[in-house]
Amino acid sequence: MKSKRNFWDQFRGWFSGHRPPPTRATDDIEISEQDREKLIVCQGRLGYRFRDPMLLKVALTHTSGANHRLASNERLEFLGDAILGQVISEWLFCEYPRYLEGELTRIKSVIVSRKTCATVADQLQLQEVVIVGKGIGAKDSIPRSILSNAFESIVAALYLDGGYEVAQRFILTFLKDAMLEMVSDGVPINYKSLFQQVAQREFKLTPVYQLLDERGPDHQKEFHVCAMVGERVFESGWGNSKKEAEQQAALNALNSLGEIDEESMLEVDELSIDSKDME
Repeated sequence: MKSKRNFWDQFRGWFSGHRPPPTRATDDIEISEQDREKLIVCQGRLGYRFRDPMLLKVALTHTSGANHRLASNERLEFLGDAILGQVISEWLFCEYPRYLEGELTRIKSVIVSRKTCATVADQLQLQEVVIVGKGIGAKDSIPRSILSNAFESIVAALYLDGGYEVAQRFILTFLKDAMLEMVSDGVPINYKSLFQQVAQREFKLTPVYQLLDERGPDHQKEFHVCAMVGERVFESGWGNSKKEAEQQAALNALNSLGEIDEESMLEVDELSIDSKDME
């Protein structure tokens, strides 16, 4: 245990010791009195006071509310996504030394999904502090994709302002319970996503799914789907919806390629996975 802690202390030190300076392309941005109030509220919810409040201002600014693209949170979102993945990967790797790569990947993919990030954004009530254009601001609710992106951008802002350990502490504070719950309850497996990764790795192609048949009345239909990679057709699958049938077909394809073991051959049910990951 001591050697493991020493290694990860050193590993984290590489990150905390190297904090790149934020872009100065936003020097011309001003903080209005209304925005200043939002920053005060947001910092209270984050439990962190920024040395450079402009970083938080940019993290909360959607493109619709920015004077130009560099004044929006797009770049911070890019960085925050990488930091989020790093922190989650490190925590899972250390906490579950007996988990295989596939199991760790499945948990991570759910944790860093747009759905999970948006849920944390709801907990932080980011909808009250994000900076958007008048069109979006006039709606009854802020799109969840905007809230999810704002959460990732805040992760990056915390990293740039306070270093890796600050960002890490923030991420684990809000996501650790979700990870523990997923590990204890079991994580729904997105076989389509896994099969796509395998197909692109092995064949340099993206799988396609073909509907072969559908049977039954409208209220109780069954769908028959097969997965194809190039000219290769894999064993088909049935399901009570097209998505379920596609998941079963992907599972059959993975099994035929020897990518999963028999213990993973679970009956496919309607999977509660972010629709972004099901495309």
